[in-house]
Amino acid sequence: MKLINITSMSVLYNNIVFGPIVSRRFGVSLGINLLPLKNKVCNFNCIYCECGWTDLKSFKVEYFDANKIITTIEQRFEELAENKIHIDSITFAGNGEPTMHPDFSEIIDEVVRLRNKLLPGIKITVLSNSTLLGVQSIRESLQKVDAKVMKLDAGTTDMLIKVDKPMSSKNIDWYIQKLTELKGEVIIQTIFLKGHHDGEYIDNTTPEELSAWINALKKIKPKSVMIYTIDRDTPAKDLKKIPIDKLNSICNMVLENGIDAKVYN
Repeated sequence: MKLINITSMSVLYNNIVFGPIVSRRFGVSLGINLLPLKNKVCNFNCIYCECGWTDLKSFKVEYFDANKIITTIEQRFEELAENKIHIDSITFAGNGEPTMHPDFSEIIDEVVRLRNKLLPGIKITVLSNSTLLGVQSIRESLQKVDAKVMKLDAGTTDMLIKVDKPMSSKNIDWYIQKLTELKGEVIIQTIFLKGHHDGEYIDNTTPEELSAWINALKKIKPKSVMIYTIDRDTPAKDLKKIPIDKLNSICNMVLENGIDAKVYN
């Protein structure tokens, strides 16, 4: 995997297609980055993001042309097929929120077609923060992939704002409703952390927050939940990892409510 080190606290992918890499959550994963290579593009500004802070004001966002992206992906798929290189997942991730690419739907259609032709049986995974689930074309495109890994880092609007710093005014109920409406293999990913930022103490593992989060999961009814904590440097400097025993305890709470869950440490 080729990365550009932007600062001591952030990294950006410098290819449209990267890997395969060994992922703690997705096995042998071929990454697809639809976003610019030199700047993070996202509608969240998460305090823990390995890509650093979101800043959409100091540069002009220039997306790669869809044809270039599709051609690059096809060439890499052909290489993998010809060399019989095994992968477990084709994973849309990269330098921000993949659904923000203006041609996301067209790209998904082509990746599904190319996967079926060159890498049949390989799972297509999209990591998303769920913010654009109100857009019909985005919802329809997500229904075409095998795994929709959707962020839900909080059970309350207050904690959502503190941890994810969304750029829209949507409250937690909006996200829960849209995730509930999303059909198919929906996987919830939640990062747990605590620490100080902007003069506030943030902890999404308190009994109150966990109760609200569990109630949200019960409404969404995901196929499974991915539980993890921070693993790399974060833009907010005073954040701490959650100990493995606490993560396991949270996982057991989810399992006790009849929802599959796993800790990724």
